[in-house]
Amino acid sequence: MHISPAQPARPASATSADDLADRLAGRLAGGAVALPPESPVAGQPPSGGSALEAPPSDHAMPGSVRLRTPDIPGTAGEGAVSGPSGVAFFDFDGTLIHGDSLPMFVGEVIGRRRAALALADAIRSGLHRHIRGRGPGCDFPGSVKAIFLKRTLRGLPVADALAAAERLVPRVRWHQPMLEVLKGHRRQGRRVVVATGALDLYMPALLRGLEVDDLLATGMEVADGMLTGRLSTANCVRRDKAERVSDWIGRNGPVAATWGYGNHPSDLPMLALMHKGEIVRIRRRSNQG
Repeated sequence: MHISPAQPARPASATSADDLADRLAGRLAGGAVALPPESPVAGQPPSGGSALEAPPSDHAMPGSVRLRTPDIPGTAGEGAVSGPSGVAFFDFDGTLIHGDSLPMFVGEVIGRRRAALALADAIRSGLHRHIRGRGPGCDFPGSVKAIFLKRTLRGLPVADALAAAERLVPRVRWHQPMLEVLKGHRRQGRRVVVATGALDLYMPALLRGLEVDDLLATGMEVADGMLTGRLSTANCVRRDKAERVSDWIGRNGPVAATWGYGNHPSDLPMLALMHKGEIVRIRRRSNQG
């Protein structure tokens, strides 16, 4: 699997700090630690499965996005775009898996409780810095991520990070309906690309065994075999993700057709590039006694 080079950072659209902080506070209070930029609608459902929201809609035209259950390629409901030639782009957190992988990874590095406390502190620091106009990221979620990574991964040997990635593998809860969609594209002979804000440190380990042709992820800076705590690439979310996907298509084309699967609203810029864009929502379900 190839990891494509990233593009330089650029400003992303602003997100309401208050709304985001409220969502994060609720998740932290409930024990479901989640980092905001990648999957604002992702949940961590209890055992028993999850559901995709699936309002009916007509076939999408290029550049449009539909909120519906993704069809498994090769079935009768696949839609207007078909045939073996093409590429399918998948978000990772909250799309291919339940929840967010970054806090889980950091939990494997420093311990789960310390990771949760560090994330809560990063949210608080990010809010304070953005109120003063001095956030280290291009927007509030980006600042939270930058602070969180610097405080938890700075000085970590790369070898230790890779070992933590291996420990993370069995903890990931895959979203089985979307795995079937991914495998369906492979059966049709299409290329599969994962585009995610997750770190390229651990993503190859998590994707091992899946037939993924390329990975667009967020890079971490390394110096003398140690992580500096800073990003080496743009944060691969929102508009930056869309730019990297667009660049990938330009470098690997011509591409006859494109499919995209991701969260709402963070992946809308990427999905708008697709011939057929699908918004995935993994819904929480209550325990039934």
